[in-house]
Amino acid sequence: MAGYGIQNGPNIGTENQVVVIGHVNPDTDAVASAMGYAWLLRERDGINAIPARAGAINLQTAWVLRTLGLEPPMLYNDASPRFESVMRRFDTVTPDSPLSEAWAILSRTGGVAPVVNKDGTPYGIISGKTLFNFLSKMVGPHPRYQNMTLAELLELPCRKAAETEVARYTATTRIRDVIRRLLRDEVNEFWVLDENQRYLGICRQRDLLDPPRLKIILVDHNEPQQSLMSIEEAELVEILDHHRLGNTSTHEPIRFTVDIVGSTSTLVSELIEDAGLSAPPELAGLMLAGLLSDTLVLTSPTTTPRDHAAGERLARWAFVWGTPLADEDLQSYGQKVLIAGTGLVSREPMDVVTTDLKKYETENIRFAIAQAEVSDLHELNDFLAPLCQALQELKERRSLDFAMLMVTDVVKGVSRLLMVDAPIALQELPYRRQSDGTYLAEGVVSRKKQLLPVVLSLIEE
Repeated sequence: MAGYGIQNGPNIGTENQVVVIGHVNPDTDAVASAMGYAWLLRERDGINAIPARAGAINLQTAWVLRTLGLEPPMLYNDASPRFESVMRRFDTVTPDSPLSEAWAILSRTGGVAPVVNKDGTPYGIISGKTLFNFLSKMVGPHPRYQNMTLAELLELPCRKAAETEVARYTATTRIRDVIRRLLRDEVNEFWVLDENQRYLGICRQRDLLDPPRLKIILVDHNEPQQSLMSIEEAELVEILDHHRLGNTSTHEPIRFTVDIVGSTSTLVSELIEDAGLSAPPELAGLMLAGLLSDTLVLTSPTTTPRDHAAGERLARWAFVWGTPLADEDLQSYGQKVLIAGTGLVSREPMDVVTTDLKKYETENIRFAIAQAEVSDLHELNDFLAPLCQALQELKERRSLDFAMLMVTDVVKGVSRLLMVDAPIALQELPYRRQSDGTYLAEGVVSRKKQLLPVVLSLIEE
């Protein structure tokens, strides 16, 4: 079950990959909808869609993946083109190989023959230029070589003709970070190495000037500040979401779907059904967890009739004999999903305020609202001071005007709000202020639909 479907699907090659990815600080719905939609694109359209995540997996998502026997999607935290996107893995020779072998590679690669040591580390590069310079040098000042035939010269070891002073870059190095240095170098080829400094490929200077952009499909968000870094350097091809609009401009028209439902997993499940398909049980269980988490087991104000239908649909696909969820129902599974992500005792304060964090920006104010779930709000009393300190550090690190933590009791459906450096306008929040400075928001469990609109209405007046 590892990497669910990353290499599955009809006629998938290594080119034209499309990365399907959720927001930073991914929750279960962001991970589930990325994996579910990537699976659909492969099965329905034959697209080489790769599910990804833009941050660390949280406790709840980790529990769900572990329960279902699924591996988390790959981590992409930056969309800026890297050396791996322009390298080519040419055939190689060893330093002791005869030049004739390099000559054969040169004829096939258009003038590049990498010389690699037996342990995989780079030795040097032979190009048409270095080979010509070597032969000219050998034939000219050495009388004993002047009568040698070309075939005899080509029996000399490759080490004699290799250029060893060649810049080296790891495959994950961002091109933009070193482009000025690359343009100053009077060479045309560069090594591309893995993290152990072993050969992966060669890149050419001309390819670095216009590298292919990463093709991205955003799920469960559309605001640039919630996306992976350098999203502006990627080619955005589609957005599938259920949040407010805050999207960036694009160079070309894209498919854009933002709908009023409780989770993006709901939208993905509808698309799967429309295609006449059913998701595999484990993947259906993951998407069901995303739906149940986002809607608090279909009780949140964000829940719609479509979410209820999606819950029944995903349950039908997931709760089947012989699978990890065979003995579950919506309520039992939903409660387990919620409990897996609750609690403050075993977590560091900074982890609490950053795991489920959303950043927002108005015309004049930049702020963030984090949300943590507990099964008893009294648990918060023992952690107020360290959580406020963590919020203050978060505000300073992210250059925010203020920061807020929404601690939600998923059992009783009530939240308490902690704020640092909140503007005066937020003193008018329609919630009961507590003696410890927090606000008790009865019935408020949705950051998106209940809290954020109130906050924006006050600070934008």
